[in-house]
Amino acid sequence: MLMNMKQLLKVAQENHFAVPAFNTSSNMILKGVMEACHEKQAPVIIAIHPDELSFVGDSFVASVIEEAYKSDVPVVIHLDHGATFEQIVHAIRCGFTSVMIDASQMPFEDNVAITKKVVETAHAVNVSVEAELGTIGKTGNDVEPSANKIIYTDPALAKEFVEKTSVDTLAIAIGTAHGIYPKNMKPKLRLDLLKVLRDTINIPLVLHGGSSNPDDEIAESVKIGISKINISSDIKEAFYRKCREVLQDPFIREPNEIYPPCIKAMKEVIYHKIDLFNDADKVKFYK
Repeated sequence: MLMNMKQLLKVAQENHFAVPAFNTSSNMILKGVMEACHEKQAPVIIAIHPDELSFVGDSFVASVIEEAYKSDVPVVIHLDHGATFEQIVHAIRCGFTSVMIDASQMPFEDNVAITKKVVETAHAVNVSVEAELGTIGKTGNDVEPSANKIIYTDPALAKEFVEKTSVDTLAIAIGTAHGIYPKNMKPKLRLDLLKVLRDTINIPLVLHGGSSNPDDEIAESVKIGISKINISSDIKEAFYRKCREVLQDPFIREPNEIYPPCIKAMKEVIYHKIDLFNDADKVKFYK
């Protein structure tokens, strides 16, 4: 079932669960994500960053669309961290059903202006729009745009931003960072700020940088009102750690020998995230 983000997250917000957005940049990762979500009957967002799209090519999006139509779970195809209007238009032409315009490091009024332009364009063709307010931190091992210092989302500005742009979902900054956290970096979510934001604006809220945060904080953020959580590093780390292990055998060279155990290792992480986000067995709400 292929749908846009607004349709998907309206149900998640009403029923108090969060849909995982798994960054997917290969057919092997796509296979593992779709299998796991079918097995758990869990709605899913296939997120593709512009850098990932440049690597896999537009034809990969056609594969994702085909998988979505074949699947019995709701699927959104989402452009993650689109940086320019041109990237947004390209994604819409490729068949993405949701796009993110990330102008969070621009001045507030500039962020409003480009987000409003994207919303007007995307809504004309039933594509939903995510934007970001505040800045996500960086760990030093991520490819997505991040800041050296987290700028927490201001609730009053968030309310003004949503009213001025008519954006469908908002990514907020409450203490996460992109990538895998170093051992000396201890993430801490501002759940008190999340409660204020949830009470201030009524559209679905998004948590970026969801890899490596403590499970209890993530679970609590879902209870408070996060409706979408982005996961990239955690699943890729599991997949490629197993790849390195498998490839210690110099005689294995066939993809159907190399990748199945890697997909299996990744799926264990996906199962965990689905359960943590209370996303399992939620397909029933879309029937």
